[in-house]
Amino acid sequence: MLSRPTAGPVAHYLPILASAIQMKRSGPNDQVVTAHAILLGDRINTSGVEGETLSTSPLAIRIENEGIAVLFRYGVVVLIGLSQQQEQELLEKLSARVSGRLDRYEEETAVIKLAEEDEDQVPAGGPILVRAMSPERLLVISDVLAKSVVLAHDERRVAEVFEVIEPFARELATRGKARLNRTGILRLIGNALLVQHRVSGRVAITEKPDALWDRPDLERLYARLEDEYELQERVDTLNRKLAVISETATTLADIIDTQRSLRLELIIVALIALEIVITFYQILTSRAGH
Repeated sequence: MLSRPTAGPVAHYLPILASAIQMKRSGPNDQVVTAHAILLGDRINTSGVEGETLSTSPLAIRIENEGIAVLFRYGVVVLIGLSQQQEQELLEKLSARVSGRLDRYEEETAVIKLAEEDEDQVPAGGPILVRAMSPERLLVISDVLAKSVVLAHDERRVAEVFEVIEPFARELATRGKARLNRTGILRLIGNALLVQHRVSGRVAITEKPDALWDRPDLERLYARLEDEYELQERVDTLNRKLAVISETATTLADIIDTQRSLRLELIIVALIALEIVITFYQILTSRAGH
């Protein structure tokens, strides 16, 4: 059971948001709008963004009376009902607000279709069917798309870490030893911690969107979207992979420490042996002198 927050920033702006969306018609009885989620970087500074504010959590602004842009502080913007040129212009305006900008954007697109159904439907591989193009529904869909695109980026990063770890593991299996670099291992641990922090901290994948505080009847839509995009399953898989990376990196670091300890012990033994040789030489030299 959800506990209602002390303030409801979404509810105040919903009537304005409803009038902000102009949908593209694909037929006499159909209304279709496209939602485009883009991961721009690590964080977006949403304070002081120009434009009519339609929602504050997450921040949604009107774009030229034709659509909306939903900005998430963890680096994602979801563009609804905008042309390609409008999207490009907005992204250029937001570029100065993005910290930790990515070299390559992570993107995901969904088609939202108005359909005469008894309830909202999310068919596999098809458009998202909604009973009404209500602002609450669009905010819920934006939340899921934003989380999905972040997960896609983190999944790719984790896959890259596994590609680095695999040669070490193969070399250990075939040769019984590996050429390891402690700095590289620490980087692996750092990458794993960053992904874990994003999933469980800033993005909070498993938390429900703020729009549900005011519209708990949309929980079924959110659950179906969460199911379709496999958010929980992907988070669980990521956490398992992160655990493997952490354990592997710790093991490799222990191997490096063991190798260093062994080298240090050998150096100490060599120094002791050298000292013994020098001592014997001095004794022999002194005896020969007498």
